[in-house]
Amino acid sequence: MQTSPNIFNQPRAVQFSLLMKLFHSLFASFIFFTRLPFWRLHQPPKEAYATVVEHWPLTGWLTGGIMAATLFGASHILPFPIAVICAVIVRLFVTGAFHEDGLADFFDGFGGGTDRQRILTIMKDSHIGTYGVLALIFYFALLCGILMSLPPMTAVFAILAADPLAKMFSSQIVNFMPYARREEEAKNKTIYRPISMGATISLALQGLLPSLPLILLTDTIWWLAVLAPILTVTLLFLLIWRKLQGYTGDCCGAVCLLAELSFYLAVSLFS
Repeated sequence: MQTSPNIFNQPRAVQFSLLMKLFHSLFASFIFFTRLPFWRLHQPPKEAYATVVEHWPLTGWLTGGIMAATLFGASHILPFPIAVICAVIVRLFVTGAFHEDGLADFFDGFGGGTDRQRILTIMKDSHIGTYGVLALIFYFALLCGILMSLPPMTAVFAILAADPLAKMFSSQIVNFMPYARREEEAKNKTIYRPISMGATISLALQGLLPSLPLILLTDTIWWLAVLAPILTVTLLFLLIWRKLQGYTGDCCGAVCLLAELSFYLAVSLFS
């Protein structure tokens, strides 16, 4: 794992350069992982996109926050099941179904591929197959069903916690395995760099802080719900390594959504 320079021990010019890199990286993350027009405010350099995964949970503060706010507001004027569906739709608009596309491609590739090259070829195909369609149907059915089964405020707190938490655990894939394709073959033309020690600490804070309201304002036993995405991510990492000996962007999206879903399932069981 890389070590990060201590910004406070650097000359002022170096401190400014490091702060600008952080600024570019933050903007690149919000541009890359959402469909909100951050690009109108600032256009980061291309190299900043190699570090977007280091701020992936922070984008979950935004997407999860918008989804939770939608659920909270809609639940006061609509039946709760309808409010849940509205919240899910709003997040799809905010993210452009970015991770859902990866989930469908992941299941198409791993469901229909018989070897490494065939899996990679299927995942790169823009057409959706039977496995991808079924994966999305079951994913949304479980997501909406679980959220509808929770008390409204519990569902709101769970959404705030789950989105950054799943992204935090999923981001570790770049440290555990290499990219499975060549850079020029990447669908998004982006390969994430390994995460430094400083970025790992930052990721932990980004992922865990939004969970505090769920723990402090509900029930401390829900700390155990964190074990569900840890187990899910571990099993998926092992599967991806066995099949591909590396990750792709579709793998990242699928791992993130399945880790998030496992957290909701654990919260539902404990509640």
